[in-house]
Amino acid sequence: MSNLDINLNDYKIISTLGQCFEGKAIVSLAKHVPTNTMVAVKKFIMDMIKDNALVDFEIILMRQLLHPNILPYFTSFVNGPNVYVVSPLMAYGSCQDLLNQHFNEGLCEQAIVIILRDLLDALNYIHKKGYIHRAIRASHVLVSSTGKACLTGFRYACPIVCNGKWQKTIHSFPSSTKANLNWLSPELLEQNLLGYNEKSDIYSVGMVICELANGSEPFAGMSSTLMLTEKVRGCTPQLLDYTTVPRDINGDCSGGDGDISLKIINRRFSDNIHEMAAQCLNREPFYRPSAEQLLKHSLFKTIKNSLPLTDLLKPAIPLSDRVAFNKEDIENLDTFNYFANLQINTCEWDF
Repeated sequence: MSNLDINLNDYKIISTLGQCFEGKAIVSLAKHVPTNTMVAVKKFIMDMIKDNALVDFEIILMRQLLHPNILPYFTSFVNGPNVYVVSPLMAYGSCQDLLNQHFNEGLCEQAIVIILRDLLDALNYIHKKGYIHRAIRASHVLVSSTGKACLTGFRYACPIVCNGKWQKTIHSFPSSTKANLNWLSPELLEQNLLGYNEKSDIYSVGMVICELANGSEPFAGMSSTLMLTEKVRGCTPQLLDYTTVPRDINGDCSGGDGDISLKIINRRFSDNIHEMAAQCLNREPFYRPSAEQLLKHSLFKTIKNSLPLTDLLKPAIPLSDRVAFNKEDIENLDTFNYFANLQINTCEWDF
């Protein structure tokens, strides 16, 4: 949608969706008045951002990438001291929002596989373009009202190509990694002379598979030092189901985790998805498949006759449906309290 203009006055802010960029950017639900289109508007508060190059890099890179599973930027502009970016409204929010609000114990396997296919399509594209994402996690995978998953969070990305040459490994460590630590590969975290490459993103994909299946990412709540130690020594996270949760001789859970529910203990994920997660989380990058190779995995044949993702995500309701019946009232900012009651502000929208 290239007809969105760069006049801030043409965007009527409805409510805040969330924050990103370590609280230095605000994402809002807005209406582009001339086209009567609902969009997401991200405002970078430049007075709070020390390194303006990070904002420049993200905007420039996003305008260069063109793929159906990568969040597009419709337009960007400067108004006063702030920079604004306009993108489509991703009505289901992020996958982390879905886990937090509706699926605390994880998504069903079919939903995971559909999201995973879209994520790998996007990842295959950017790897072939010569970039490593370095921030693959559920909060950076947004879902549209039609059930299409889109990758975002490109401010952490880095090029693989240097001076026109494709590098086998790189040694650039992202300046801000606190939010992404649990998802990062062991070789990236080690920061040693061996470096890392695009296979580090594949490790993060494995972490996201576990995150979507279990309801939270592996190593959640663990100290950073212990998490790194576990990764370096080859600890492989697993999907929690009947085959991986230990039981005693009476059939009761003996894992010592009182928070593991009966639903998790009794469910069963397929061998295919267990295998893919294990391949992605291999300690040695050389043995991890590429995104292109993973897309050929037999796992994706299982969703050929699957229900649409929108059906699999019920009872979650897309934001666009929640406001559609009251479009005329959106013009009146008095409806702000109505949107607040819908708990729009609980969304992560960290992109």
